Amino acid sequence: MADKRSFDVIIVGAGSVGTPTAMFLAEEGLRTLVIDKFSSAGQGSNKHAIGGLRATHSDPAKIRICLRSLEIFETWKEVRGDNLEWQKGGYLFAAYHESEEQILKELLVSQKRYGLNIDWLDKKELLEVAPDLNPDGLIGGTFSPDDGHASPLAAAHAFFVRAKRAGAEFRFNEDVRGLIVEGGRVRGIRTDKDDYGAEVVVNAAGPWAADVARYAGIDIPVRPDSHEGAVTEPVAHFLDPMIVDMHPTDTSANYYFFQHTTGQVIFCITPSPNIWGFDTRETSSFLPQVASRMVNIMPRLKNLRVRRTWRGLYPMTPDGAPLVGWAREVEGFLLAAGMCGQGFMIGPGLGEMLAHLVKGDLSQKDREVLDTLSPYREFKGMEKLE
Repeated sequence: MADKRSFDVIIVGAGSVGTPTAMFLAEEGLRTLVIDKFSSAGQGSNKHAIGGLRATHSDPAKIRICLRSLEIFETWKEVRGDNLEWQKGGYLFAAYHESEEQILKELLVSQKRYGLNIDWLDKKELLEVAPDLNPDGLIGGTFSPDDGHASPLAAAHAFFVRAKRAGAEFRFNEDVRGLIVEGGRVRGIRTDKDDYGAEVVVNAAGPWAADVARYAGIDIPVRPDSHEGAVTEPVAHFLDPMIVDMHPTDTSANYYFFQHTTGQVIFCITPSPNIWGFDTRETSSFLPQVASRMVNIMPRLKNLRVRRTWRGLYPMTPDGAPLVGWAREVEGFLLAAGMCGQGFMIGPGLGEMLAHLVKGDLSQKDREVLDTLSPYREFKGMEKLE
């Protein structure tokens, strides 16, 4: 192949995982190409994210990765100069039922063991953090003050610009049509416009990752379901943390909301049962469903007017954790798929780790993380704070 079409690494997907991965790879001196079917970076699931960033998980691997992501976001403006609209307001998981109290308290042990700054707060302490919570029936909850939120679009653009500056190349409006495999290992990819050569191909295609994996003859358990979000009119500041109500109902598993620096309240709900497929059309049932939950937990929200709704895709796995690691079937094919709607918070920390994996200089701690996220693991249960 001509030199202009030969690279060290090709990444499929310029989203929450692919773009920061490209930046870290390029900064390590690897000639990197990113292929995406959309017209610019972050135009898939990334632009539908509401911007929450937390290391508050029940899965140790996700805690470790997201702690690094938080560090990247928090120091980005100082180190690299871009404003990602990072705000450290924390995450608050409220418990109105004994079942939630038990889960949250049990998780504290492992969360603290893996370095998370988090504590259980009783009702009085929790109301000091979020005074407008409904006090009726409130038992308490956990609060992790180092979590926060940022702009998904600003972050995607910043990662893209930095990746380009480091030498990464991007091909937009190109659709992957196949992998080039010779002798059991990857030699490149084929798109609807050209062929490109590389010894490593990274599958960071988000909701479309299963389709890309099939080009390597691999069936990965990643399939998208759709979640709706919305944003309200701006109002005077009254709320710092992201509020999460994890109590399941007949129609939803949980929901969460926060107030942006603009004064707008942004919120999202996890439907139950899952709504599988690629449909991103908004529904008429979303607002009535989520409004009753939000007003119940924070009555002052009842007078807010909603400005816009949207619907995005969560690429889900059977246990709520990503699939990350080398494929056994085809040498040089690296999976970074199934972020379960958390690609924005996982992406930067994972991208840095993937760069070390490709270079072959992983730390022991990172090896432990990737062992947990192996695509060939036995899937058991579901993460409790998904």
